Amino acid sequence: MKIAAIQMVSKTSVDANLRDARALFEEAAAAGAELAVVPEYFCLMGRKDGDKLAVREAFGQGPVQSFLAQTARETGLWIVGGTVPLVAGDEAHVRNTSLVFAPTGECVARYDKIHLFRFDNGRERYDESRVIESGSEPRSFTMRDRAGHDWRIGLSVCYDLRFPELYRGLGADVLLVPSAFTFPTGKAHWELLLRARAVENLAYVVAPAQGGEHENGRRTWGHTMIVDPWGEVLAQREEASPGVVLAQLDARRLAEVRTQLPALEHRVL
Repeated sequence: MKIAAIQMVSKTSVDANLRDARALFEEAAAAGAELAVVPEYFCLMGRKDGDKLAVREAFGQGPVQSFLAQTARETGLWIVGGTVPLVAGDEAHVRNTSLVFAPTGECVARYDKIHLFRFDNGRERYDESRVIESGSEPRSFTMRDRAGHDWRIGLSVCYDLRFPELYRGLGADVLLVPSAFTFPTGKAHWELLLRARAVENLAYVVAPAQGGEHENGRRTWGHTMIVDPWGEVLAQREEASPGVVLAQLDARRLAEVRTQLPALEHRVL
């Protein structure tokens, strides 16, 4: 199965971001991808945290969800909308939600980001809990590729990457990690963590990222990456710019690695 991890440098305008995402989805479809994933905050990188509140949507309705459904239908792609701000339990927060759309346009899976990022190095400060309400339930979905093979695909978002127990519990063939890593944390840990999660779970890891200088002044690490179950980087985009990263996921390779090194069967704890 060919998969597309899409790198973006999202702006402060939802409409502009959806136009950019549409062009990148079309590029992925033209290249033969079956599944395409955009990064966290693909539809908005606001000037302040509270900007998410103004564009939140109720689950199942709203312009961003309609865009994802329509684009899936018109391109024939399975689409994972990195994250979309959805209504939370109170007016001061949103859910940071990854939504999966089948080529029919049906939303087939929803994952609300569980682990909320906090970082302060004296120059950059982030605390997602100020405006994001955490989820609590891991999620995965199954898709059948054009060759008739079923893939179990695990959902996660950005900061989740630092919590290996989440991924172990998913039991997935492919792990998705749409992200908006900061430049300093990405430089230090991005590739290391992605390759570790692939090796630990003997699974493909697909990590579309925000990458570059944003209108709001934020700088994200980028380096959108696809890693195979042996920890090898299959494809990567190093440039701090939008683009599509493509790789072929091989079910036979996955089975071979898991047979040769049956570590998943050797779990004790």
